[in-house]
Parts: sequence; structure tokens; C-alpha cells
Amino acid sequence: MFSMILRNDTSTRRYSIGQLSDAGWEVTLEREGEPARHVWYHDWHRVERTLAIFRLEVSELTARGWQEVH
Repeated sequence: MFSMILRNDTSTRRYSIGQLSDAGWEVTLEREGEPARHVWYHDWHRVERTLAIFRLEVSELTARGWQEVH
């Protein structure tokens, strides 16, 4: 559903939101390969808010020179 990796010099951030059948959505934010946030949501509205926060953070980081890793 949403997956992005950003890099700036030696720093990395990985954002991920994925649906796992009826179990809900898995939300993960990793910094330097370590989980900074890893939660499961069953409420779509929480997922929407988290997605908006992730997109805002990605936008701010890319504006400061972070690059998307393909």
C-alpha cells in the first residue's frame, strides 16, 4: 500500500504500511535499520492519519536533500 526508503549520506529511513488480510494494517517506521515504530491498526482512520504523517515527513526530508532509494 505504501513503502518508501529514503537515504541521506549514511542515514536511512524506511516507511511501510501494508494490509494483512482481515488482521488489519501493519505500520512500520525504521531509522538506521532499527524499528522506531511498529504497530498494527484495525481502524482505517488511524492508518489514514499515519499515512498522512508519513507523506508529510517524506516531503520534508526530500526538501532537505534526502533521496528516495529505488
